[in-house]
Amino acid sequence: MKQRAPLTLAAVTAALAALTGLAALTAPAADGSTADGKAAAARMPVERSLLVCPGPSSSDIAETTYTAFTPGAPAGEGKGSARLLGATKDAKPVLEPKEPGKPVGATASGADAPALTGSADGVLAPGWTAQLTTKVSVGRARGVLGVGCTAPGTDFWFPAVSTAKGREDYVHLTNPDDAAAIVDIKLFGPDGLAKPEGGASENIRVDPKSTKTVLLSSLVPGVQLADATAHVTTRAGRVGASVQVAEEGVGADWLPASTDPAGSLVLPGIPADAASVRLVAFVPGDEDADLKVRLAAPSGAISPAGSEQLHVKAGMTAVVDLKDVTRGEAGSLLLGPADAKKAAPVVAAVRVVRGSGAKQELGFVPASGPVGTRATVADNRPDENATVLSLTAPGADAKVKVTASPGTGGGEPASQEVTVKAGTTQTLSLAPAGGKGSYALTVETLSGGPVHAARTLSLPHEGIAMFTVQPLSDDHSTVAVPRAAQDLSVLTR
Repeated sequence: MKQRAPLTLAAVTAALAALTGLAALTAPAADGSTADGKAAAARMPVERSLLVCPGPSSSDIAETTYTAFTPGAPAGEGKGSARLLGATKDAKPVLEPKEPGKPVGATASGADAPALTGSADGVLAPGWTAQLTTKVSVGRARGVLGVGCTAPGTDFWFPAVSTAKGREDYVHLTNPDDAAAIVDIKLFGPDGLAKPEGGASENIRVDPKSTKTVLLSSLVPGVQLADATAHVTTRAGRVGASVQVAEEGVGADWLPASTDPAGSLVLPGIPADAASVRLVAFVPGDEDADLKVRLAAPSGAISPAGSEQLHVKAGMTAVVDLKDVTRGEAGSLLLGPADAKKAAPVVAAVRVVRGSGAKQELGFVPASGPVGTRATVADNRPDENATVLSLTAPGADAKVKVTASPGTGGGEPASQEVTVKAGTTQTLSLAPAGGKGSYALTVETLSGGPVHAARTLSLPHEGIAMFTVQPLSDDHSTVAVPRAAQDLSVLTR
């Protein structure tokens, strides 16, 4: 009898937050109150941000670039500090940004390049972003591996992992805190929960200020799952979690966590020349999901012939091969309930392959949330066609502003406003004027419906279309601070 994955407390909390958050989004009246007469909450910049970055590579020939950036005006509008340092006690700083609006970078070679943890405060905290980009020219793990550093958490979903022969999928767990974290990892295949006979998938200890890697196939010895979903949770503490994938003859890349389970999902930024697109979805709850699958192309949303719907059984991983669905135009997958009255929460990701034969290269696109007010991705390259930004409006027309920062070696910022029609994906290549070195791209929503975004970074090598895709998500650079319902200052007069 198969075991099903229940919705966790974190998922339930997220769902409740989505419902109760409607009140916070209610427009205030002219006097600053909401529709119910209460004082509206003010939005204030966050005062501290924390990031965790996994260890880049186990290859001795790996070349890694670390980049960090905080959007905003240059120095002169307040003080702040930020640093990313190795995830070990008494480690030295690797990156120390000095002011908003200017990215900083560092490089490291070989397998000793460290995982990082760090914090930013003051003017450097709101929207603080960091990125790892690693290039491995040969070997089993060859390719461009890119991943955005994330805030630590307690609950992560990774659809599209595998324990099959020829695949090596490692979960990287990084603990930024002074107390040990205890982690559980569960794997769900097409028949439900894979029982860890002889494996140790529970009570995995991650020491303070350290990182640990776990080979997923070691958790279920002898069980080969071509497509599976990993669920990483903590019993104690919190961690940063990402999955690094190496596939024999196809390359390597990072698989970031999917956004929280939801009835509708957007998977933005599938490259135009994708030769193979495989969608992997999972239902954490007790109800099956019937999903409508659409591709948001530049001219509008279409249903892939023969793959218009996907049935996902509760607690099981489902797969559909979409082949070369983009056919020369970058696009994004839109997943929604076939019946709006039956919207079971799901998580999803796609495995993308570019090239053919010995020239194949692997990448992943997870479901991601909208850019919200603002989102940023670091380490874009000014080389021709190296950086492509994809923008998708799943439900309504929207207008955004895209800004390219100066490069790590100088240059002038550049910006452009883009209108994204409902149901379409628009692409953009934007770089700073006279920019040298890597730069950041920031997307701000100006009007209209939600927009989802992803950056494709292409760094070809000897005829191989090496690439990596990173989604952009709301940087949560502000927090709601309730205003006093009554002016009490008269009490002190």
